[in-house]
Amino acid sequence: MSIKYANNNSLSAITTQPSGLSSSAMTLLATETASSSATISFTSGIDDTYDEYVFKFINIEPATDGANFSFQVETGTNSDYNQTITSTYFRAYHHEADNGTALEYVADRDLAQSTNFQVLASSVGNGTDGGDDECASGEMHLYAPSNTTFVKNFTSHINMYENGNSCHTIFTAGYINDTTALTRVQFKFSSGAIATGTFKLYGVS
Repeated sequence: MSIKYANNNSLSAITTQPSGLSSSAMTLLATETASSSATISFTSGIDDTYDEYVFKFINIEPATDGANFSFQVETGTNSDYNQTITSTYFRAYHHEADNGTALEYVADRDLAQSTNFQVLASSVGNGTDGGDDECASGEMHLYAPSNTTFVKNFTSHINMYENGNSCHTIFTAGYINDTTALTRVQFKFSSGAIATGTFKLYGVS
């Protein structure tokens, strides 16, 4: 296999991509805006058109301080959102007062063949410390949801203002142990509604 490289004179002068390199494009499929919403659900647009779907979360705030942000999936037109998930969850955090830091695996946030909602961010703040500045933002990738041969993998990365006044960056990954095509995804908090926030769904080609 030959090596592909840029052959213009300098980086600032590159005008074309070397032949043979692939590129991807994201197509916005849907936008949902939360306003004291019990759940945010995407019930259409997830099919075999794309092999990868990306959900973006922008300034998601819980109505209940310290609630856990989570998701589940479904098949067909089902609305139970109780598919079997196995996952892992780790985080890094740093307190505002500089009195605590950690990089750790969090065993009670992962799932082992469970039909529970998967936590993507735990103890999200909602500004009850006197300001309205606490929220979570990030994204989740769902791979080949329409494939009927393999289980469905997902990855998530979220940064948030935790209700104990610290910055958390959280990585979650796992698989939905089902070879049936997935068609629906739902997001919610463990307690109370989604007070505010924007959710976007993209297809990646």
